[in-house]
Amino acid sequence: MTTLLHSAHRIDELGEVPDAWLLFDGPVIAAAGSGLHTAPTADERVDLAGARLVPGFIDLHGHGGGGHAYDDGGTALTAALAAHREHGTTRSVVSLVANPLGQLRDSLAEIAALVATDPLVLGSHLEGPFLAPDRRGAHSADFLRLPDPEAVESLLAAAAGTLRQVTIAPELPGALQAIDEIVEAGVVVAIGHTEADFDTTRAAFARGARMLTHAFNAMPGIHHRAPGPVLAAFADDRISIELILDGQHVHPEVARLAFDAAPGRVALITDAMAAAAAADGDYRLGSLNVTVHEGFAKLSGTSTIAGSTLTQDVALRLAIDEVGLPPATAVAALTAVPARALGLGHRFGLLKPGYAADAVALDAAGRVTRVWADGRALLG
Repeated sequence: MTTLLHSAHRIDELGEVPDAWLLFDGPVIAAAGSGLHTAPTADERVDLAGARLVPGFIDLHGHGGGGHAYDDGGTALTAALAAHREHGTTRSVVSLVANPLGQLRDSLAEIAALVATDPLVLGSHLEGPFLAPDRRGAHSADFLRLPDPEAVESLLAAAAGTLRQVTIAPELPGALQAIDEIVEAGVVVAIGHTEADFDTTRAAFARGARMLTHAFNAMPGIHHRAPGPVLAAFADDRISIELILDGQHVHPEVARLAFDAAPGRVALITDAMAAAAAADGDYRLGSLNVTVHEGFAKLSGTSTIAGSTLTQDVALRLAIDEVGLPPATAVAALTAVPARALGLGHRFGLLKPGYAADAVALDAAGRVTRVWADGRALLG
């Protein structure tokens, strides 16, 4: 089955192309060009009538949506993924909060089974349990633990090769050795939920850590005598930097600073909990109660932020309208940059031949009107 999308304004990390077309051949982009007169024949033709066409969004870090939490597994997991797909996220990494070790192993095994049947699920992310207690955020203190070899090995085994990312506080006893083991297993190590200073963070990067979990949040900030983990990440061209751009976690001016300091390395994530693409109210995040008011999620009865209610189409609009990024740069932060962070930049994130047939059509206001993933229409 071939599908031709035509008469679109194409935007990806490589730039903007007016009057563009794409040819899907099954799950792959077979050809791309501009000018309808140059377009090939296809089994199906879709006139996008000038809509902006961007690659499918990739979310490296999210916990739920549509009223459902990923940690709950089963139909809740698939329903939450479906909610984000309607907002343009065509490939997802499923993030897990700190839970008892046995429960985490069960969740990793379930996600591994889902990866085998759903190509839109890229794998899992252990945000807990190897976190600094005083920087735990919305993770239960009861389930935090040190990254001892037995725990690390059991979690890697449960994921059966589908674990994509592990967040770790590098100052914990045994953390640097754990980074060695996790990297050796082919998993990306992210530094986060940490009290680490600049030098400790650099030491973790030297051991192979390659990502910073939601920069500025749950870590020391930038101080003129204590630059901290954020500046360590800015200074190292190997490091991908997660950023939650929802207008609440990070001020737009600080977001602009990150994009200026680390061009081509900032990946916009949702860190979304169940209330993303859902109503305000009371929810659960792992074992903790969360209250959402006016789209702002906090641990119930506290001022602690508990993830976001963000979808990636909203992050894209904020990146362009509030941060002032050029459209190609903003789109890249949701597509090519996260793909590279996972070592998948050769398969995802661009609208060019040989890449996955993942695309999102946006109207003039930046709202999602149509979504394709793996060559199949998911919306519209």
